[in-house]
Amino acid sequence: GGAGAGFAVQRSGDGRVALIGFPSVGKSSLLSSVTETKSEAAAYEFTTLTCIPGNLVYNGCKVQLLDLPGIIEGAAQGKGRGREVIAVAKTSDLVMMVLDGGKEQVNRHREILEGELETVGLRLNKTPPNVVIRMKKTGGVRINKTIQLTKLGEDPEKVVRQILSEYKVHNADVLFRDDVDVDQVRRGCLVGSALGSALGSALGSA
Repeated sequence: GGAGAGFAVQRSGDGRVALIGFPSVGKSSLLSSVTETKSEAAAYEFTTLTCIPGNLVYNGCKVQLLDLPGIIEGAAQGKGRGREVIAVAKTSDLVMMVLDGGKEQVNRHREILEGELETVGLRLNKTPPNVVIRMKKTGGVRINKTIQLTKLGEDPEKVVRQILSEYKVHNADVLFRDDVDVDQVRRGCLVGSALGSALGSALGSA
């Protein structure tokens, strides 16, 4: 494993897991105990101020764990560093909530966290929509669908192209097999652009 600073952490390995929780519930201790990364832990709140990555290898599978700063109620509206934390969570393959089991009945942290994530369109424990975004070097954007898109306004293709442009995705093949909304397209863009960058780096170094 290796530590890094800031929120723009490059994806690595076979999957990415974001550790989400309130301050001082054990996220840094968990990262340090299962990876070689030493994330600072202390008895006071907001010890972690940036995104700290670590790598866990299990049965030959390399998983990137991200220790994120604690978020608080109102994170979706920008309290604390909530927006940055949630943005990273959206690029992850799995969100793992870290809770203080001894205090959860009083704190209701799980309920609050689920509400904050739902507010920004991150729906936990639900099957991701079947949307495939394949990045390419040239050829522009080509959109195909096997189902009618009813949640993207009167001109779904125009909306999709606008969202892709926001994420600087100008060359890609997009296939929709599910009827999706704007938030789900944005999540697909985040993951697709991240994978495209990783693929581009790999091809460039080959």
